[in-house]
Amino acid sequence: MLTVYYDGKCGLCAREIAFFQKRKANNPIRWNDVARAPETLADSGLSQAEALMFMRVADNKGRIHGGLDAFVLLWGQFRGWRLLARLLQLPLLHPLASRLYRLFAKLRFRAYPHCRLAAEQAGTTAQSLVEKG
Repeated sequence: MLTVYYDGKCGLCAREIAFFQKRKANNPIRWNDVARAPETLADSGLSQAEALMFMRVADNKGRIHGGLDAFVLLWGQFRGWRLLARLLQLPLLHPLASRLYRLFAKLRFRAYPHCRLAAEQAGTTAQSLVEKG
């Protein structure tokens, strides 16, 4: 089973998650909206601010994957998306796509008041969260 931690208050994020929730995955997936239910992070070791910065996916062994690697893991569960997941793992594409996602995530995080508030409550900044990964 995979566990997906996502920002349900982000319109784009919520639409993407809703898209995948309507599809049949290879394995069961638990969907956790960390913006509305931060208590779902209790056993993850993640702060709400960390989980809001990048989408996170816990694999069936409990390892947490973040950023592009979280998407690769999630997309690999769905027919029609596995090829994109494999392509993004290629040595030339992965670093570039990862950098682009990190830039997007930082801009998205700064645009949402609930993200900024979570960072403030955690005593951190968007830049620190990006650097931490």
